[in-house]
Parts: sequence; C-alpha cells; structure tokens
Amino acid sequence: MAEVPRPALVLGFAGLIPFVAAGFGVWLAGYPQNLIALDIQLAYGAVILSFMGAVHWGLAMADRSVAIGYRRLGWSVVPALIGWLALLLNPVYGLLLMTIGFAGVYFGDLRSIAAGHTPSWYRALRKPLTIIVIAALASSYGALILRV
Repeated sequence: MAEVPRPALVLGFAGLIPFVAAGFGVWLAGYPQNLIALDIQLAYGAVILSFMGAVHWGLAMADRSVAIGYRRLGWSVVPALIGWLALLLNPVYGLLLMTIGFAGVYFGDLRSIAAGHTPSWYRALRKPLTIIVIAALASSYGALILRV
C-alpha cells in the first residue's frame, strides 16, 4: 500500500462508506427502511461500477502509444451495463449480478495492470477495496435470504 498515492488511498477507502453503511442498514433497519438501505447500496454500486469502467476509458484515451480500439473501450462500458442491469432485476438477483460485476472488474483490472495499461500500484488499492465491496454486497444478500 506504500506505493498507492495517498489521495487515491484515502478517497478509495472513503468510497467504501456507503457500501458498508447501507449493508448495516439492510441488517439492522426494520421494514421498509431496510429495503431503502438496499436500494441505496444497489444504486451506489451501479454508480461505482460505472466509475470503474470509466477508469479504463480514460486510460485508453490517455495512452497515445496505442490506437484506441474496441476491445479496451468495449470493456470499459461493460461495468456500467452490469450495474444498470442489476438495478432492473429483483434485488436478490441484482446483488448477485453486482457481486459478479465487481469481481469481474477486479480481474479485468489485473489484466490491464499486467498489460501495462494501468499503474502497478492500482493492484494494491483494488484488492482490499474489492474484498470489502463484495463482502458488503454478500452481507446484504445474506440478510435478504435469511429474512425470507
């Protein structure tokens, strides 16, 4: 984590607050506030998935050594589409799809780092953030399943 720029580290971990807070709300709030917390978590997740894809769009535009291609730009819009679809589904399935989406984006980031398209410090930042996001989403999924 020492190589991660401090602003990226601070803002990255601050970005976990809505995921974790909403996850607690899903567990602790009574009906219907728990469903509002779930909607908040899903909506925020869709926004962050879009952001994660946009990182790669921006990196592709900034990399003048390679022509901008469909593969990189195409991959960069997939997370937004996953987030959007997750919002359209029943929340139980939306949480599952969003969890898969965050895992997929993480592995896509690892490929981008290996290809030299993304700074190497990004790996150290993305791993703990992804683990916590997936844990928060999985926790909300558990709350929904156990309350049925």
